Amino acid sequence: MDPITTSRRSFLGLVGGGALAAGLAACGTSGPQSSGGSTGGAAAGSGASYWFLTGQPQQAIREGQVKRFNDANSGTQLKTTEFQNDAFKQKIKTAIGAGQGPTLIWGWGGGGLKSYVDANQVEDLTSWFGENATLKDSIFPSAFGAATVGGKIYAMPVETTTPIVLFYDRRAFEKIGAEPPKSWADIMDLVPKFNGAGIAPFSLGGQSRWTNMMWLEFLFDRIGGSEVFQNIFDGKPNSWSDPSALKALDEMQKLIKANGFIKGFSSITADSNADQALLFTGKAAMMLHGAWTYGNMKASGGDFVTGGHLGYMNFPPVDGGKGDPSTTVGNPGQYLSISSKATDGEKETAKKFLANNTLDDASVEAWVKSGNIAVAKSSKDKLSSITDKNDSEWLNFVYDTSANAKTFVQSWDQALSPTQAETLLDNIAKLFQLSISPQQFADSMNAVIGK
Repeated sequence: MDPITTSRRSFLGLVGGGALAAGLAACGTSGPQSSGGSTGGAAAGSGASYWFLTGQPQQAIREGQVKRFNDANSGTQLKTTEFQNDAFKQKIKTAIGAGQGPTLIWGWGGGGLKSYVDANQVEDLTSWFGENATLKDSIFPSAFGAATVGGKIYAMPVETTTPIVLFYDRRAFEKIGAEPPKSWADIMDLVPKFNGAGIAPFSLGGQSRWTNMMWLEFLFDRIGGSEVFQNIFDGKPNSWSDPSALKALDEMQKLIKANGFIKGFSSITADSNADQALLFTGKAAMMLHGAWTYGNMKASGGDFVTGGHLGYMNFPPVDGGKGDPSTTVGNPGQYLSISSKATDGEKETAKKFLANNTLDDASVEAWVKSGNIAVAKSSKDKLSSITDKNDSEWLNFVYDTSANAKTFVQSWDQALSPTQAETLLDNIAKLFQLSISPQQFADSMNAVIGK
């Protein structure tokens, strides 16, 4: 169901001298690697299995978690198998469908998790979290949205949070003598001013489609509130035709018609980082993009970040809108579920690992040192170790955005089923090319609700 490249899953990597640099290293193996636990010993007692992704720095942090667990639990070893991204997605679906999946199921929550729940493949963890209230309270509340199906929790939020951010070039605003936008009306007012100065208002890698989607995610929320997309996720008939949804689609096309985006945006790809380059080279004033882009902009943008030219903010409110301005969108976290097909002993081992080794102090510190914000509130305590002023301000912003979000809306193409996600991306491309109307967009999407 996941059309997104690994770069969208990554955030930043810390390299020499504490500088934040881009992305993950390429996966180092062509196939899965297995172990009997990081200690090298054979699994014993009530063991459990855990599959996860390769690619640094995440891989090393996950391996460290397993090693700490196995060192502390000699009788209940956790066995791991590591996969590259695409191989994992193919293998996990097949294995779970055949009732042969791992005890611990790693994933992105949302639509993938819902499909497991519908097939009775994962454990209901609601009561377990009730019994472990301190653990639940240590995690960002907004991260549980993508772990919840039908009001019940089926996964534990783990690892890192990556919100979508409105980036801007302070130099561009100085050139036209304007302030960053505080509302949607401000954005529309800025468009002709930047165009008049020969600067594109917004950069956009529109050929990638999911980059366009980020705009709709915010507009739907800011205009109609989080319940608009929640109704879509819940399968409520005709929910794409909600008046707030139609207004959001219309506002989107108004921005496009006003030349709000760089000329030729539909042929620019995000995977090449060309959209980021347009921002840091001064050709575009603003860019709506994932927090994971900060590292590349610092590494590739000359003095754009180090010189203090990069600004960033949460998406502004829409006048008269129902949405909470603290709400954000993107990747609220990653998720671990427990297979309902596992033995009682394996389930207990898995729960012990979840409680003691996924968001423990060592894990949170490792995530922060890698340039990420873990989904744990304790991340805040680790930020003092970041000595670079720009990096410290950036990570504190990401923490505050994630920790204080009333709702953290998961990326739509992760939240929805594969059928709905592909139809969505196809129609978003058409909407941005102005080849379909808001009503035609809604009609196409209503036709696949629940599929």
